[in-house]
Amino acid sequence: MSPKIELLAPGGDIDAIKAAIIAGADAVYCGLDTFNARNRASNISFDELVGIIRLAHEYECQIFLTLNIIILEREFKTLAKLLSKLANTTLDGVIVQDLGMLYILNKHFPTLDIHASTQLTTHNIGQIPFLKKLGASRVNLSRELNLKEISAITAVSHQEDVLTEVFVHGSLCVAFSGLCYSTSASVGNSGNRGRCSQACREEYKPTESGNKFPLNIKDNSAFFDLPALIDAGVHSFKVEGRIKGASYVHTVIDSFRKQIDGFVNTGELLEDGERLYKVFNRDFSNAFLRGDLNQSMFIENPRDNSKYHAIDNSNAISVVQIQEVEQNLNDEKEAIHADVFDKIKYLSIEKRTLSLKFTGEVGEPLTVTVNINEANTKKILQSNSQTAAQAQVHVMQSERTLSTSDKNCLDHSAIEKRFKSFDNAEFNLVELSTDNIPANVTIPFKELTALKNKIAALLNDGKSVLPEVELPKLVRHAKKDKGAKLSLLICDENDINLGEVTDADIYFKLPDAYKRGCTKFVSFFQDNPRLIPWFPSVLIGKDYDVALNILEQVKPKLIVTNNTGIANRAFELGIEWIAGPFLNTTNSYALLAMKEGFNCSGAFISNEINRQQMKTIARPDNFKLFYSVYHPILLMTSRQCFFQQSVGCEKPRIDNGCMLSCDKSTSITNLKGVSFAIDKQKAGYPSIYNKDQFLNTEIIQDLAPLFDGFMIDLTNIGAGDKESPDKTMLIKQFEQLLNNDSNRESSELVGHSNALSTEQEKAQEALNSLVPDSTNVQYHNGL
Repeated sequence: MSPKIELLAPGGDIDAIKAAIIAGADAVYCGLDTFNARNRASNISFDELVGIIRLAHEYECQIFLTLNIIILEREFKTLAKLLSKLANTTLDGVIVQDLGMLYILNKHFPTLDIHASTQLTTHNIGQIPFLKKLGASRVNLSRELNLKEISAITAVSHQEDVLTEVFVHGSLCVAFSGLCYSTSASVGNSGNRGRCSQACREEYKPTESGNKFPLNIKDNSAFFDLPALIDAGVHSFKVEGRIKGASYVHTVIDSFRKQIDGFVNTGELLEDGERLYKVFNRDFSNAFLRGDLNQSMFIENPRDNSKYHAIDNSNAISVVQIQEVEQNLNDEKEAIHADVFDKIKYLSIEKRTLSLKFTGEVGEPLTVTVNINEANTKKILQSNSQTAAQAQVHVMQSERTLSTSDKNCLDHSAIEKRFKSFDNAEFNLVELSTDNIPANVTIPFKELTALKNKIAALLNDGKSVLPEVELPKLVRHAKKDKGAKLSLLICDENDINLGEVTDADIYFKLPDAYKRGCTKFVSFFQDNPRLIPWFPSVLIGKDYDVALNILEQVKPKLIVTNNTGIANRAFELGIEWIAGPFLNTTNSYALLAMKEGFNCSGAFISNEINRQQMKTIARPDNFKLFYSVYHPILLMTSRQCFFQQSVGCEKPRIDNGCMLSCDKSTSITNLKGVSFAIDKQKAGYPSIYNKDQFLNTEIIQDLAPLFDGFMIDLTNIGAGDKESPDKTMLIKQFEQLLNNDSNRESSELVGHSNALSTEQEKAQEALNSLVPDSTNVQYHNGL
């Protein structure tokens, strides 16, 4: 493992990337105009990326490309073409969220270094070997972790030869990354597709505690925690901000560069951090890192706080004083902007120019003189002149000699046809000369191909150009059993008796949090062997240890898990496991990743995708597909408390007792009049839910042949003060819908919905009556 401390900068556009490089970033992460989780950033084109890589490498700076969204089935052909192009660059790494993309990168693109995105919600030690097996060389840890938790995970990462990244500055999401569906549920703007609409920054109607921005938290800054993170073994200090401009990026990166270098050289923190307040900020907090989750993390201003910080620092009181402070700050910002753009104006990402001159005589080899011209911008800056332009000249020859012929003559058009492709993202082919080739000569075309390959390798830093990868066609395997079985999700021990009215599979949802050393669930599952353990998405620290103990002591025949750490351990123990709906499974390659790598036996398909997007998914052999047809619509889950800013709370900060004992519920209402339920179960994380339940019976008509099982959630979580429908009646009506579909299975999905039988129509009417506030808009919107 490298002891080097990496400063990783955001690059939303070309100027911001240049600013990061010149400020001393060790690496920059940026995104193309597709497949990345910041669609609001300017982003860059592929041709620009190639130039950026070349520029960055002049400064010994690496470039990482964000491909950090979940991928739809229809996109893999385009994705493979892009990855094939990237494999022929000197790109230093790709940042990935989707398990299917991890799978094809690991299997088909071994030269591309894989980094696991923070969108994978990595927060426990079991997830590191899971991601390592999928090819990840580094992991960006969840932003909610404290130093002790980071240290524990990083220690395991070192054992697995995996690097860790930690966000040290920039915007904070109030929700766990990868588990926020706040706008996906209503308008299809999924954070998992880079289209976050920032519902957490919106203004809401004043809450009981008087807050208009109850979900808005301050920016993150670990500026003074760098020594502790270094001691923890963290490799990369990552700054957030791909929608920020060059002035912001340069100021923050330059500040962190000086702080890191000063500490490494002297053992002391020498910078006061005041420059960080001169650019956009929402004030700063390091409460997650300290493990001190309190109300001071929230701020009522979701916009730039720099003005208010300057006013407070200057003790300005009068209007004149405040105006003077504001003017001084504006002048400083303009000066920063001018200074940054003066520094980056000589940095060029222009293509290198390429000249190819072909010469030859009968009986002599075909000769090509390759002339490469490039301006080394670093040398130009150092010499303050344009004389640093470099020229490289290389001479190459064919193996065979030219011969006289009246057929298949070697002329300009024949050479242009084969060599014009060098006018590409990397080079401007300014000259392709064939004047010195005599008429009526020929050479085998395979000689031209060999010569082209030699030139291509030369231009590709001596590496052979890799061929384009075509992903093999996926086989659609039929499901083993006809019909689709009903399953129930419960979390109340009193609901175990529902098993008396149905033969449905019963999943029991385990809590997110436990008392240390808790063993009650071991005996509980041993006494109730029919129950199938359902593990939640987030299991941090001791909570993961307890959940792991339950798995290891009970050793159930089957589990459902939404946590990849538990999935990895289940695989090691030989326990059959199903991937839960919060693993965001949207494509066939994600299924293959889990089946081939971890012997997964089935998966819930994400509720974010629509009917057509589901139809394209190919089932692996001997693999089951599931879908949740009735559940509360989770919008976000947080480690922070939602009640401090909504109804108020007498406790100044969250502690373990809050997690275990608090079971409050309330709601917040946005300015459009739409209310959202805030729910906190005992031993659960605070969560926000949509006002309507998800109820999708259409899928039973549309796609029954695709699925082995449909689940209904009977946990009452997210219901708030609404009266829950009769659970026995819900089970009866869903079973009626499914029973009528058991005789119409086929290996092919029909192209239209099947007509409802009389019994199904009655069941549908009954369900609509039992669940009056429902929606299945996600099933129609998709991603």
